[in-house]
Amino acid sequence: MEQALYHPEHGYYSSGRCAIGRHGDYFTNVSVGPLFGQLLAAQFAEVWERLGETDNFIIVEQGAHHGDFARDVLESARNCYPDLFAVLRYRIVEPFPILQDRQLQTLQSFRDKVEWRDSIEPFVGIHFSNELLDAMPVRLIGPGWEKLVDFDRDRFVFVERSVDNSAAINQAALDWVQNVAAKLQRGYVMAVDYGSPRDEFRQTVQVRAKHRFLDSSFEQIGHADITTHVNWTSIAERAQKNGLRIAGFTDQHHFLTGIISEWPEMLQARSSNSTVRQLPDRRVCVGDVDERIKRALQTLLHPEMLGRSFQILALERGIDLVAPLAGFKFARDPRSTLGLELDLNDEKIQTAH
Repeated sequence: MEQALYHPEHGYYSSGRCAIGRHGDYFTNVSVGPLFGQLLAAQFAEVWERLGETDNFIIVEQGAHHGDFARDVLESARNCYPDLFAVLRYRIVEPFPILQDRQLQTLQSFRDKVEWRDSIEPFVGIHFSNELLDAMPVRLIGPGWEKLVDFDRDRFVFVERSVDNSAAINQAALDWVQNVAAKLQRGYVMAVDYGSPRDEFRQTVQVRAKHRFLDSSFEQIGHADITTHVNWTSIAERAQKNGLRIAGFTDQHHFLTGIISEWPEMLQARSSNSTVRQLPDRRVCVGDVDERIKRALQTLLHPEMLGRSFQILALERGIDLVAPLAGFKFARDPRSTLGLELDLNDEKIQTAH
């Protein structure tokens, strides 16, 4: 995965061959249009308020692809949250020059607001990622064995070796959250991806090209996406061991519904005849909204589309958790959902049995 996705010249992402959207290899939240970024901008504005409207607020994005999400957030902040827009800096962590160039083209009108870094630096604000963790290299490990890649004549093959059962499958993701925790001075980490808590987790590696699942990770190497489901419990545990607190965990349907319920005018503003109401079962009912916005909402919220496919984990440092963020107002207790238990005597996080 490391070489197939991130090799400087031949990697799927690093070479710029990664294609997202209807005519690409896979579909994600940003493919739906600007609505996802607009809704997250409202959530970021609430984070800024929780931080006392600090004048050194930084939004850090990692895995920004061509910069579409950043553009949507910045446009919404400029139009709807001018006080926030006046003080924020948008920092993209992007080590690959070809992607930096494409992001610069997308964000040309916000050039004075955006900065690029090769790695995460200390910050106050929020670190955001959308489908970053699923593309981090993993190990294929089973009971007492691990699969490695070898080369037999003119083709790649899997070979097995013995391994300790305690070996981490997702070490790259665990290292990542540890690094983010070390750089977050005050604020939130918010990761959007697809996976499950540990008690529901099954290691699944999938390869996609042109919206089709391929049979082998050795097909179309460097021209196909290779991803794996996220074990959210392991990420949360490592975050807590490094001083972060769990601020929320839920699926995308409930997350975006919470944001919309707090700021229904975000949808109403798109049509003079729009009506938005919340049903007793907490679903959001949208009437007479612009048809394009209605289709985007259905794609983002519907349980059979992206609404249940994606989950959102929020971590925080230095925030008074009097009430959850808007996106988690309809969420269940994150500790219970993730299978975590806090031992108040030694403050060690253990997996609940």
